[in-house]
Amino acid sequence: MKKQTKIQLSDHFTYARLLRFVFPSIVMMIFTSIYGVVDGLFVSNYVGKTPFAALNLIYPFLMIMGAVGFMFGTGGSAVVSQALGEGKPDKANQYFSMIVYVVIGCGIVLTVIGFLFLRPIAAAFGATGEMLDNCVIYGRIILCAETAFMLQNVFQSFLVTAERPQFGLAVTVASGAANMVLDFVFIAIFQWGIVGAAAATAVSQLIGGFAPLIYFYRPNTSRLRLVKTKTDTRVLLKTCINGSSELMTNISMSLVNILYNFQLIRYVGEDGIAAYGVIMYVSFIFAAIFIGYAIGSAPVVGYHYGAGNHGELKGLFRKSICLITLWNMMLTTAAIITAQPLAQIFVGYDAELTALTRRGFCLYSLSFLITGFNIFASAFFTALGNGVVSAAISFLRTLVFQIAAVLILPLILGLDGIWLSIAAAEFLALLVTVVCFVKYRGQYHYG
Repeated sequence: MKKQTKIQLSDHFTYARLLRFVFPSIVMMIFTSIYGVVDGLFVSNYVGKTPFAALNLIYPFLMIMGAVGFMFGTGGSAVVSQALGEGKPDKANQYFSMIVYVVIGCGIVLTVIGFLFLRPIAAAFGATGEMLDNCVIYGRIILCAETAFMLQNVFQSFLVTAERPQFGLAVTVASGAANMVLDFVFIAIFQWGIVGAAAATAVSQLIGGFAPLIYFYRPNTSRLRLVKTKTDTRVLLKTCINGSSELMTNISMSLVNILYNFQLIRYVGEDGIAAYGVIMYVSFIFAAIFIGYAIGSAPVVGYHYGAGNHGELKGLFRKSICLITLWNMMLTTAAIITAQPLAQIFVGYDAELTALTRRGFCLYSLSFLITGFNIFASAFFTALGNGVVSAAISFLRTLVFQIAAVLILPLILGLDGIWLSIAAAEFLALLVTVVCFVKYRGQYHYG
């Protein structure tokens, strides 16, 4: 008998099969997170501290714009995967196509809005003089690829649902490699400064967004394809509700980052923004492992829930908790060990800034002991179609608890309180996650 190599959503998932299926999504998210990291690395070392701070200041606003793609991708993949699990492939393709077309329209509208309001928004964030000009230049170039970036976020989820995570990985690797190469060419060789950093990222986002669009538009052997469709308000609303947690997560993280920057300017000035930028870049890569696992496993959860395979759902839940526990401990240890060399790579030209960054990252990394559980919980309930619970976990974790922590802890612990705010917020969110897991285990049959 020929050994099966292709993994399908309907399969029984052992640890090995589950890891094989989610691995492309994890690597895909890591490469996606590298975009900003590479930009920051080159800007910091080749352009200077002020442009580096400007990039970090405007980046949260750009992420808020792109978060719409995450909402439609995660929320839509839950709807589509459940339709596939119920044996309705035609409906799944219609839902998928409608979501993609709506995202393209949203991308165009948000790009225009971004161009019009970018300068006053950057000024409201605290940018002045040279920093304000750098924010506007970087932001407007990135906005040229905003629709492609939103599509890239959408297809990260749908390529898994289509049982083509390897293709998604290939596209992400290609776009990530393009970003790194072009950063070197535009910044180190051509010396285009922050313009080069923005152009390199924009080109990589165009590759990441339009390559999957072409793939799904043409005939293919995956479960999904773009077809003629019509607007289904009910399904669109369900998609938005399901994906609202991911939208809330990205918007909340961006708003909280803005608040962190305000607090850091108050306590240590421009160096604080630069140090926080380094910590954010590195933490994006660490968190990408959990986000990638959530994206990769969510369609599997949605499929088996839609198909009524309760035994498989229980197994997926149990295996996920075990894997995340292991990764939490490994990543926290790795973060503490690598804090000094990572700080040296980004800001080694400034000894005081390097020391500030190292200490901040060591304290911040304590959050990695908990983060994975909360990210998985939000994605898990999204996959089950319970967008309300998912959004509640995300809203409390990324906004309410973090705002409270970053405002209160510095009054008690000073600068260290800012770095520890994320760990405190994740701990409070974990309490909510545990309550939700216990409360709904009977309703969804995963306990």
